[in-house]
Amino acid sequence: MIFLEGLVIKSTGSWYQVKLPNNKKVDCRLEGKMRLQGLKTTNPIAVGDKVIIEKEENQNTYMVKEIVQRNNYLIRQSPRNPNLNHIVASNIDMAFLVVTISNPEVRYGFIDRFLLVSEAYHIPTTLVVNKSDLHTEEDEHALAIFKDVYGSIGYPIVTVSALEGDGIDELKQMMNDNVNVFSGQSGVGKSSLINAICPEMEIKTLTLSNFNGKGQHTTTFAEMHELPFGGYIVDTPGIKQLGIVNVEVEEVSHYFKEMLPHIDKCKFADCMHLNEPNCEIKNLFQTGEIAETRYNSYFHIIEDIKEGKSHAGSNTKS
Repeated sequence: MIFLEGLVIKSTGSWYQVKLPNNKKVDCRLEGKMRLQGLKTTNPIAVGDKVIIEKEENQNTYMVKEIVQRNNYLIRQSPRNPNLNHIVASNIDMAFLVVTISNPEVRYGFIDRFLLVSEAYHIPTTLVVNKSDLHTEEDEHALAIFKDVYGSIGYPIVTVSALEGDGIDELKQMMNDNVNVFSGQSGVGKSSLINAICPEMEIKTLTLSNFNGKGQHTTTFAEMHELPFGGYIVDTPGIKQLGIVNVEVEEVSHYFKEMLPHIDKCKFADCMHLNEPNCEIKNLFQTGEIAETRYNSYFHIIEDIKEGKSHAGSNTKS
């Protein structure tokens, strides 16, 4: 038996494309018994996984025998089964969350949920504000507020225009030699942005739906593409809803960067920063040192987890 280690670069549900160290790409399927390990995910193997494979006898295909331990992964609730999770990608060096100030309107609740997940799973995240070429004076004012909220707590922010090419070189420098994930709600121009970064990918794009303003999905399965300037980019399906999974209510404040340094200053060790007396987090919110949108997101996330509504927040502005 000859075992090889490779990198999963494409998933189509039941088959996986794996890149070997010699750059050869082979088709693999999952060994049946690996599906019986009690994994509560729709996809036991994700793009970005390193796997051990073995050639099937008298076939040109391979069998995945083992998944190498992951450094991290990006997870979401399955859109088809609320009782299962879906691993978007694994072993990520940098996540880029693509957002827009308008067209569609910025959703602070969605952004804060994504950032919570990225903090919980140790994925550095950069916020990419697309469609700057469409900005009105009002949009520029909203952008300044956006930058103040997230820039002040340490998140890198890049303003770009996929249409005109503004900010693309800066993104390429940040992506160089990394495994990069691009994600965002449908309609923010994620696929157009990836095409601007690497035109040879020719990722399909669709215009924003005028009917519901939420955009249309253009990517069905996650796929990893090798970048000509070094590294990889993972294109993921547009996300309409992002659930908080595997996070307890007591942990939420630990994943808000501006809250974490202050949570031990509260009077009570088990303070939830809601209605308790002498709460340092509430004090910082009331004095404006914690942004209202961020605290509102914190409050709604706590309520969603308590009520089991992990699907909520996709349309939350606060």
